[in-house]
Amino acid sequence: MFGRERIEYKTPEQVLLMRRAGLVVAEALSAVRAAAAPGVTTASLDALAATVIGDHGATPSFLGYHGYPATLCISVNDEIVHGIPGPRVLHAGDVVSVDCGAIVAGWHGDSAVTIVLDEADALDEALATTTERALWAGIAALATGARLGAVGEAVEALVDEAQSAGLNGGARYGIVQEYVGHGIGTAMHQPPDVLNYRARDRGPALRPGLCVAVEPMLVRGSRFTRELDDEWTVVTDDGSRAAHWEHSVAVLEDGIWVLTAFDGGAAALEPLGVTIAPLL
Repeated sequence: MFGRERIEYKTPEQVLLMRRAGLVVAEALSAVRAAAAPGVTTASLDALAATVIGDHGATPSFLGYHGYPATLCISVNDEIVHGIPGPRVLHAGDVVSVDCGAIVAGWHGDSAVTIVLDEADALDEALATTTERALWAGIAALATGARLGAVGEAVEALVDEAQSAGLNGGARYGIVQEYVGHGIGTAMHQPPDVLNYRARDRGPALRPGLCVAVEPMLVRGSRFTRELDDEWTVVTDDGSRAAHWEHSVAVLEDGIWVLTAFDGGAAALEPLGVTIAPLL
């Protein structure tokens, strides 16, 4: 009873079902990225994602989850995660993080992207790019590491590198610690936690059948957060801007497969020296 929480390891057949859910999420996020622009409301993006998910015979993971009222989480500027779509109109220069989940045959897919609208501050663009690079560094660690803690080590190392290069204008990026990645499968959130920073506990061993969502969240200032009165939206405590990227990933016998990427993650992982495994 004092050990780690039980991890749900998936069979190859179950991973294929999760791939179906992951592709629905990829389709929904692709449509939202194409539609996001100044003058568009976050509610309209939410409706678009709901249509795409429904057209593929899937169900939104988020809608109704602990009472959550929408299909997407859309977090703008200083909002980090869990922003509720509504009448808010997007403007040039906004940093827009969109998180999406879908269910197919009882299995979940979960992914997030950050969209930087035209006329953005160069430091905001660097923030989004650095967060995406941190995501892929963490995913690559699933293929090369021995334990799950390798993800957080890789994310933090990438962020350190970006700071050394001056990509945050000489300031430090904050790595959000209150909200982390997670196991995924028959539930959207399940053990184990996937940290985005180095920790003494290096986590469970990486073994075939492990499916996790890797999701670094970076901010241009302090890592500390607070929750708004809607009891969902999480913002930076100091008003600095935030970015959030996420993919669901399966660890297989011969490597990894990114379930929510159209190409399984091949294009992004190849420069990192990682070749994706066969899905079957």
